[in-house]
Amino acid sequence: MTIKYNNAYINDTITITGPYEAEGPLKNYFDKSYKDLYFNEKTWEQAEIKLIKESIDLLKEKTNIKNIDILIGGDLLNQIVASNYATAKIDASFIGIYAACSTSTLGLILGANFIDKKQAKNIITFTSSHNNAAEKQYRYPVEYGGPKPKTTTFTATGAASALITQNKKGIKIESGTIGKVIDSKTTNVFHMGAVMAKAAADTIYQHLQDTKRDIDYYDLVLTGDLGKYGKEILKTYMKDKYNINLKNYNDTGTMIYDIEKEPVYAGASGPACAPLVTYSYIFKEMKKGKYKKILLVATGALMNPSMTNQKLSIPAVAHAVSLEVIQ
Repeated sequence: MTIKYNNAYINDTITITGPYEAEGPLKNYFDKSYKDLYFNEKTWEQAEIKLIKESIDLLKEKTNIKNIDILIGGDLLNQIVASNYATAKIDASFIGIYAACSTSTLGLILGANFIDKKQAKNIITFTSSHNNAAEKQYRYPVEYGGPKPKTTTFTATGAASALITQNKKGIKIESGTIGKVIDSKTTNVFHMGAVMAKAAADTIYQHLQDTKRDIDYYDLVLTGDLGKYGKEILKTYMKDKYNINLKNYNDTGTMIYDIEKEPVYAGASGPACAPLVTYSYIFKEMKKGKYKKILLVATGALMNPSMTNQKLSIPAVAHAVSLEVIQ
């Protein structure tokens, strides 16, 4: 399902990262980075709460917005607990969402719906992830030192927030495609690229069908976050199943780190990955004229430790937004 928008714009954004992201190839594009993973807090979870709150506060300060009608966001932790604690400190209505690593684009779609229909004036969408907090919940605490295969992705640490209004400024949200849950019958928790690639393909194809566009309409197609191996699976699958050649394509999970170096393995993952790359580097390149139209397809593995321990396959979903430079 694809929804067209006439008056929804991302006026501005804030990106905050941890130390690994601050050492990567996009280090000069982020608004703020920390040198350690605690951010002067006592626990990983409290550090993630701080990331969210700070990204929202900095965005309000940057845009001089005093009143936020709705906050829309989520994270990876059980019951999106980091988002709940962070937004409890902010005077605004809150819609908590969970779409795993596709949370950012789902948030943009929901926010654009409210704004385009004039049901709200100012909306901030946000998402976050924290490497050590996610590892403790989904796999093993990092202190355990468990080895991982090369197909593993490395959860990015960071938070990203975007202000959506009807003010014709920044980047236009041209349309959004809500994806379907796709079960590729993959059970390997260390190969999220394989889990999510078919969901990305289904959403891209559906978007092109709904909009009656060719893939070349876009200067760039971005996925997040399939990683090194999932990226190649997607390209092969799109060619074989839909006869679509992803020429102008990249994956945000392979952009935020130098993926040839440990410990990031196949690249980045996490809800923060796609918006950290898009809201910083990509948006700056769009404003400079390198890209005019991009399709951002954030992907999410809808996994749960209880279900994966029962050896069930991992379903996935991808939500896409068409982003354009204002003419």
